[in-house]
Order: sequence, then structure tokens, then C-alpha cells
Amino acid sequence: AIGVHHMEGHLLAPMLETDAIKPPFVALLVSGGHTLLVGVEALGRYTVLGETLDDAAGEAFDKTAKLLGLGYPGGPAVSKLAQKGNPDRYTFPRPMVDRPGLDMSFSGLKTTVLNTWNKAVAAGDDSEQTKADICRAFETAVAETLAIKCKRALQQTGYRTLVVSGGVSANTTIRQRLTQVAQALRGEAYFPRPEFCTDNGAMIAYAGHLRLKAGQCTDLDFSPRARWSLEDLSYIN
Repeated sequence: AIGVHHMEGHLLAPMLETDAIKPPFVALLVSGGHTLLVGVEALGRYTVLGETLDDAAGEAFDKTAKLLGLGYPGGPAVSKLAQKGNPDRYTFPRPMVDRPGLDMSFSGLKTTVLNTWNKAVAAGDDSEQTKADICRAFETAVAETLAIKCKRALQQTGYRTLVVSGGVSANTTIRQRLTQVAQALRGEAYFPRPEFCTDNGAMIAYAGHLRLKAGQCTDLDFSPRARWSLEDLSYIN
């Protein structure tokens, strides 16, 4: 048996289709349950550079969708409606970008969405256009926050490659913005194809395959680990 770390599966997912990704690089793992920046010195040698202190980015997308009555899963619904939004109507904060370090926070954006929507409804405006404008401001704020943190991580590590994975990495606006960040630093950004962004068996199989090739196995009586830091994983030779 081979015990596979779920987030390592996400981290390795972009490698399913290209051999161009070589350590060292910075990985952004961004989903409904996690948002963290990881320094990848080598496969299996990971350093957590920063993470969300409250809601994950994907969780904030889902909560925004729920507040606006858009249904679940929230990410695709918010992104689709944001395309129709006026980019100049609302400007939402970029949380924690004025502080040093690479930790993040997204719960405040949810509160901003709630307050903005309640104010609009109180003024008699609960239109689809207002929902679209709020979605646009929210999506832009998340994308810019992630971009600022990723740029900072690349500059601090000196790495040129940015690998982005997890369900939120399927978002077109976020992909475009993070690609711009990497290219501005004369680097490259890599993403999985959309079907490999969310949880999937292929990424877990690939992570297990690499560890099996390295001769790493687990006893059959192992137990699932609810809390397992990427930093505790062994090097994949």
C-alpha cells in the first residue's frame, strides 16, 4: 500500500501532462478547503511559506455564491456572473497585502460581499446586474490578493516557476493574473487542465506512482491522517 497526501496530489497534478516542470518552484494550492503557498526544493521536500488564517479562497467563493443565491458549487457560478459585471462599480479590499509575510485571509471579503449586497437590497436594487458587479469585484479582489502573494513568494525564494493547482485554479481570471505575475518575473506559470484542478483519482495515482518508483510503501494497517503537514513528507529520490 502507498499512503498519499491529498495536497501533494494537487501539487503534482500539473505534471500529469508536461515534463517541463522541474524543482525548485513555488506552488500555490488553492481550493475549497486549503489555500497555501509551498516552496518546493525537490519532490517531497516542501516548505509551507504561507497559508490562509481563516477561510480558504474556494470557501469564500462558495459563501459568496450562497449569499447571492447562486447555488453550489459557488466558484463556477460566481465566475460566470462576474463576466457580466461592471469592473468600475465596486472595489473590494485585498486582505493582508499590506502586511509582511505570505499568510492570507479571505473571511473579510465574504463580509464585504454581505454588506454590499445588503446595502443594495435596502436601496431597492437586488438586480442580476448588481449581483454581477459584486461577483466581479469579489473575483478581482481574490485574484489580485493571490497575485500579490505569489509575486512576493517568487521574489523571496528566487524561484522562477509558479505551479498552481486545486479547484480554484480552474478560474480563468486567476489563471490569467498569475500567468502575468510569473511572466513579469521572467518565469512561467503552470496549471492543470480544468478536470484535473478539482479532486481526482489521476493526481492521487500519480503521486503514488512516484513514491512507488522511489521504493516507498506503507503497511496495510496504516490509518488515515486528518492532519498531515506537507513538510513531514519524505523526499522522493
